[in-house]
Amino acid sequence: MDGSQPYNPRTIEEVFRDFKSRRAGIIKALTTDVEEFYQRCDPEKENLCLYGLPNEQWEVTLPAEEVPPELPEPALGINFARDGMPEKDWLALVAVHGDAWLLAVAFYFGARFGFDKADRKRLFNMINDLPTIFEVVSGVAKKQVKDKSTVSNSSSKSKSNSKAKGSEPQPKYPKASTPKDDDEEGLDEEDEEEHGDTLCGSCGENYASDEFWICCDICERWFHGSCVKITPARAEHIKQYKCPACTNKRARP
Repeated sequence: MDGSQPYNPRTIEEVFRDFKSRRAGIIKALTTDVEEFYQRCDPEKENLCLYGLPNEQWEVTLPAEEVPPELPEPALGINFARDGMPEKDWLALVAVHGDAWLLAVAFYFGARFGFDKADRKRLFNMINDLPTIFEVVSGVAKKQVKDKSTVSNSSSKSKSNSKAKGSEPQPKYPKASTPKDDDEEGLDEEDEEEHGDTLCGSCGENYASDEFWICCDICERWFHGSCVKITPARAEHIKQYKCPACTNKRARP
């Protein structure tokens, strides 16, 4: 696929790390790099597969030539369905197949290196704690987070001109810092508890109060600033932030 040497994780932690890295690559393809991914999946080409790589990158290419392949292969021919359904549905379909492939690869390593029942259960639980690619791409994971605290969410949304959250966990407050009274500090604690489960729309990782995040004003998904290459200083000058996926959708004819 990427021409690198075969990578064979042998412990539960290594297999899980490999799973997360490949997952991050596929999520990147279906979110922040969606325009490039869309263009590479030309229906006029041969059967193509989407691979998540151990370095958190992705690749659309032909399936492995060796039979049987070194690793389980992802869904074949994802490009053929691209123009036959709405883009959102197509991306969701690719995401579901990506989830199935990641599980196949992880448990292939488990079988190859002799994981017992307890090892397999532990590995599955570690994987199951993460939202699926489908949940990230379709927004289901975000909806699940919203349902946990409707009251706090509605109060946050009333702050119309806010986008970014940094070291202070204030998800949708105005960007300019303002003095806080006791009531505001109490609200901050509620917001931190709520958004502790917020997921980055690019990498799928959780919110942490010591990281800078920014919210897309179109799809309302949150992103690590580092994932979308936005710094706190730059965010101060953005009146309406559009994530890469929403920007590409508007630009596409």
